Amino acid sequence: MLFNTFFKKYAKDLHDFLHYKFGSHLNPKDKVQESFIKLWENCGKVKPEKAKSYLFTVGNNLMLNEVKHQKVKLKYREKPQKHHTNESPEFLMEENEYMQKLQAAISNLTEAQRSAFLLNRVEGKKHREIAELLDISIKAVEKRIYGALKKLREDIKEI
Repeated sequence: MLFNTFFKKYAKDLHDFLHYKFGSHLNPKDKVQESFIKLWENCGKVKPEKAKSYLFTVGNNLMLNEVKHQKVKLKYREKPQKHHTNESPEFLMEENEYMQKLQAAISNLTEAQRSAFLLNRVEGKKHREIAELLDISIKAVEKRIYGALKKLREDIKEI
């Protein structure tokens, strides 16, 4: 009941405030609704005498965030887009074939080799960290990674 009264009393004032300060292109109606939603979600934390101030602060902050977002979009739009590459079609095709071979070779590794190899090479974890994660010795990690590299070299001659 109190919330409904509060909405009827301040919704138009908040809308007018946001509209006059920021204009209509940033959807002040949406920000008014979002402000009241935030008030509803935090009604247990906000004292009734502070609710109007809270509401206007939230509405203002939502609009400021929207302004920032619009600036980022504008900056990205103004940035020249790269529509070409210096790589030849042959290079791109070879790169694609190589990546397919590499994926196939990695999938042919044993589970133990694959997990140790990917943790080390993709996630950048040190042998000690991998040993702790897999609950094995550092020597076992080294052996798995060495085995994986050896198998990958056999499967793909380009490595």
